[in-house]
Amino acid sequence: MKQQSQFSLLTQRRFGPFFWTQFFGAFNDNVFKTALLVVLTYDALSWTDMAPAMLNSLIPGLFILPYVVFSATAGQIADKVEKGRLARFVKLIEIGIMLVAGIGWMTHSLWILIAAVVGMGVHSTLFGPVKYAYMPQHLKPEELVGGNGLVEMGTFVGILLGQVLGAAMVQVKPFGIELVAGATLLFAVIGLVASYRIPHSPAPVPGLKISRNPLAESVRNIAFSRQNRTVFLSMLGNSWFWFYGALVLSQFPVFAKDYLHGDYSVFVMLLTVFSVGVGAGSLLCERLSGHKVEIGLVPFGSIGLSLFGIDLYFASLGYTGATTVDMAGLLAQPGSLRILGDILMLGVFGGFYIVPLFALIQTRCDPAHLSRTIGGMNILNALFMVAAAGLAMLMHAQGFTILEMFLATALLNALVAVYIFSLVPEFLMRFLAWLLIHTIHRVTTVDVERIPEEGPAVLVCNHVSYVDAIVIGAASPRPIRFVMDHRIFNTPILGWIFRTAKAIPIAAAKEDQWVMEKAYVDIAKALHDGELVCIFPEGKLTSTGEINEFRGGIAKIIERSPVPVIPMALRGLWGSLLTRDPGNLFERSFTRGPRSRLALAVGVPVPPQEASPEYLYQQVSALRGDWR
Repeated sequence: MKQQSQFSLLTQRRFGPFFWTQFFGAFNDNVFKTALLVVLTYDALSWTDMAPAMLNSLIPGLFILPYVVFSATAGQIADKVEKGRLARFVKLIEIGIMLVAGIGWMTHSLWILIAAVVGMGVHSTLFGPVKYAYMPQHLKPEELVGGNGLVEMGTFVGILLGQVLGAAMVQVKPFGIELVAGATLLFAVIGLVASYRIPHSPAPVPGLKISRNPLAESVRNIAFSRQNRTVFLSMLGNSWFWFYGALVLSQFPVFAKDYLHGDYSVFVMLLTVFSVGVGAGSLLCERLSGHKVEIGLVPFGSIGLSLFGIDLYFASLGYTGATTVDMAGLLAQPGSLRILGDILMLGVFGGFYIVPLFALIQTRCDPAHLSRTIGGMNILNALFMVAAAGLAMLMHAQGFTILEMFLATALLNALVAVYIFSLVPEFLMRFLAWLLIHTIHRVTTVDVERIPEEGPAVLVCNHVSYVDAIVIGAASPRPIRFVMDHRIFNTPILGWIFRTAKAIPIAAAKEDQWVMEKAYVDIAKALHDGELVCIFPEGKLTSTGEINEFRGGIAKIIERSPVPVIPMALRGLWGSLLTRDPGNLFERSFTRGPRSRLALAVGVPVPPQEASPEYLYQQVSALRGDWR
């Protein structure tokens, strides 16, 4: 069946109203905050005696503060309350906050407006867990990446448009303040109207008792998340992106003014280019991931964040413009396009990095604890952003230039990436698999949805090449435990990859009886734990391109663990570099070309009582057909 575009979700009630509700929330936040910051920067004396620089640091900090204090409580509420009802309640709060802010605008009362900033921080804190816990309830697994991509795109576009519109409206003379007061109230009402179309979304734990101690609940939330190592490290990886973004984006105003010699429009241009990049990267994730959660994109995104961050440093060093320019003038300056290109690609690779992490958390987390996990992640995000601000202040105090801060952040990102991927090698293994099927091969999958989304099963497949497991693993929506000849674990690169993927080594009884028996025990345990196990029943690579007879190991596995068996067939790998084709290596490489086609076909699950080696051989042979 042809996959629908992710944009089709915007026309469907299960996603569209939720998308516009969250979009107008992010948009209105930034209209209000930016308008207030612009007023306090250019007309501070009319409002307060405090220094504008102090206010420009205080207001974003006060907006983030509720994330630290109330995110755990917000996660509990989202797990206890039906999400459509909660979204409408949050939007009503937003309308009340904008009414209070209107009083502050009309009376020139700074502290009322600052109270509204804190209120909007609470509003965003309450909606955060709803935002990501809602999608797994209404989207299919293959739609999650596309849905997350749209949400991330919408969030960054909303932030950008809010900043631009807030700055523009407040400067309209003589009614800029009144315009902002009325517009922010209108946008809150539009968000409320959209929320009334959100479909019913049952609470996973309606009987949950809300803790009265948000700080203690925060500690419990993070402690619970740490029990699932992959989810917790994904949360840390997500928070690292916000650290990276906060550290880099906070330098854009000074970078635009002092290094590019630009006016305010140049700063807006830098934000626009970065936001467009994040939106584009987020949307591209669905196409690059093949409509499934592809965590192999996370290392790809991390590599891009470091490479283009480093190049931004060198591109900026080479910028020679010395005259004050506006947006159009900057484009005419030599070297400016390279700088803008680096910023664009930082956004694109940021999208590649963050969208799969969100989808991974949504799919691997306990559904009954998802909102609280998102709440815990929001706490970490806020703490990492505060740490980024602290590091930026420390680096300034130590004499770092803006360009040196860009370089240091990019290099630090590389170190953090190496550390995280060493703790969870699955990310790197999936990246290598993704790279293989998007560079050397073009892989088509046939009926891959027959691989169950949950529960145990044994996958059986013909054995054509040394990379069969990588191709199958890259096509599967779930991790797979492969059963492989123990000798392959001694191969320098492939051995590391398969050990990383927790493959199970096996040997013939005459080679090593202990290894063979341990393999069957490990297989039984993996199936008991609900995992997928893949074996190659031929027991060896084909040397002719034809399928060898299936051995009896599959019968022993099913006898111990009566689970469904799913036949699969690889087509088109025979003759590639890593097969035992006796033909001339260079001749067959030239014949196949740089991007050879191959396919993985998945058959109908076979009940355990019918899964004899002979029957499975027939099924795999029929799936493969004549295409070797």
